[in-house]
Amino acid sequence: MVNLHVNGAPVSVPEGSTILEAAAAAGIQIPHLCYLKELNEIGACRICCVQVEGEKKLVTSCNNVVREGMQVYTNTPRVRLARRTNLALILSQHNCKCALCVRNGNCQLQQLANDAGVLDNPFPEDLPSARQCEWDASFPLYRDSAKCIKCMRCIQVCDKVQGLNVWDLAATGGRTRVDVSQNRVITQADCSACGQCITHCPVGALRERDDTAKVMRAIEDPEVITVVQIAPAVRTAWGENLGLSPEEATVNRLAGAFRQLGVDYVFDTSFSADLTIMEEGSEFLHRLKAGDLARYPMFTSCCPGWVRFVKSQFPQLVGQLSTSKSPQQMFGAVVKSYFAQKLGVPPEKICCISVMPCLAKKTECDLPTMKGDSGCKDVDFALTTREVVRMIRAEHIDVAHIPETPFDRILNDYTGAGVIFGATGGVMEAALRSAYFLVTGENPPVDAFRDVRDSGLAGERQWREATFEIQGTPVRAAVVSGLGNTRALCRALLNGQVHYDFVEVMACPGGCAGGGGQPIHCDDKERAFTRGQVLYGLDQGMAVRFSHENQDVQALYRDYLEAPLSHRAERLLHTDHTAWDMP
Repeated sequence: MVNLHVNGAPVSVPEGSTILEAAAAAGIQIPHLCYLKELNEIGACRICCVQVEGEKKLVTSCNNVVREGMQVYTNTPRVRLARRTNLALILSQHNCKCALCVRNGNCQLQQLANDAGVLDNPFPEDLPSARQCEWDASFPLYRDSAKCIKCMRCIQVCDKVQGLNVWDLAATGGRTRVDVSQNRVITQADCSACGQCITHCPVGALRERDDTAKVMRAIEDPEVITVVQIAPAVRTAWGENLGLSPEEATVNRLAGAFRQLGVDYVFDTSFSADLTIMEEGSEFLHRLKAGDLARYPMFTSCCPGWVRFVKSQFPQLVGQLSTSKSPQQMFGAVVKSYFAQKLGVPPEKICCISVMPCLAKKTECDLPTMKGDSGCKDVDFALTTREVVRMIRAEHIDVAHIPETPFDRILNDYTGAGVIFGATGGVMEAALRSAYFLVTGENPPVDAFRDVRDSGLAGERQWREATFEIQGTPVRAAVVSGLGNTRALCRALLNGQVHYDFVEVMACPGGCAGGGGQPIHCDDKERAFTRGQVLYGLDQGMAVRFSHENQDVQALYRDYLEAPLSHRAERLLHTDHTAWDMP
């Protein structure tokens, strides 16, 4: 332990701790902007500077280690002046039209400037040129160079966590800026559209493509039937920026909000998650029995960020992807066929809108392979959780007083297995529950496959693995989240270092619960694990926890699809991953 004083208060911290951590241990918060623990500790913004007795210059607290007997002062006149000057310099290169920014009221730079009392700026505005700000607005990830503060967070998250190196520094000196690496435009880059750079950006330089206006036009059109599906992970987070506790922010209260927005039908994507399990589980058993998994495993395909990643980074493994569509796309396919038939309307009259914790879902619903026999898109629009929150605010809906409303019938039923799709390991666990039944004809103990769950603790490996026995046949399973970890797993598979039969991959660390479309907070705390635990808690309390026991899924097969992997199921619910290209 190292003993020091921060603002005169004695504090003892482990050797190797930074000044920032020592101050926090003493209950003293040092403001910072670019800092991300273990990812971005470069002192670029210099907002966290402090005065250390015996040092001539101010030092950055995020990357300077404590020493025995150190005397640190975090709020001297010299520190306050330096902090305000540094903030003013950053603001001079930032488009400060906050009222037109999606992060207004939820921006770390805005908060710091307000706290420091920066009301005017002595430095002239120096923003990038119009050419440097050019961006393809059709891509689901949107970047505004005029708002970038060059904190490097997006670069570090993409490099160190996701391993894709999409962002880099361009130019030199005062002209230095963050841009797409290798002089590419974003549509030429091998970006997975995971959105982790957005959730880690402290300002509004990165955001999702906003589709809310198009969705509202569809809702307002009396000739269009609007159908909304809500993904499992959304229920864990949608109330965070609306002042609702997890207990208040139920999925049925969100359904009530959509009814107030004027949507015609509201369903839970957990229904089609159960449907995905029936198709994907059956496909896995078929491939296992046929010996197709002797060399490489079958991979889940419900995460479009992972699909984009494997197509660009490991094309030799694309054939191992499950051909099953994701729950989002299966739901859209069923709505534009079975549900349209039940309503007695052509699929062209239906606008299918999904609410997802994910940015890559926007790319998925635009794929040329995600269309039905009529030529209509399975899903017309994919909204992030953040976009839905903006829509609720724009309509001045008081969410605290919205009555909880049930989902509409026909595609209403869902199980605990469908709910846990939003947590890393949930897809694998749900699939194994039903695969066991499909082989043996009886249900396993409901928590028999919980070893694939995220424990919240860092292990020796970058992924989790477990072996389960189904009627004497060992099934070797692995679960991985985060694309940097996924790259390590794919390399180990190709090098023959490990072998599995079934692998679940989620592009975002922690799975969909930590998706790139989820709410952003200024405290930099990672919430994926906590949100995932909420989903497992919901599963625990469900009366039905096996996908194959979903009554509405059974009715769908009985009345329309016949059976998993039937000709109609293959046509509607499966896709060809090789029919489109990635840069």
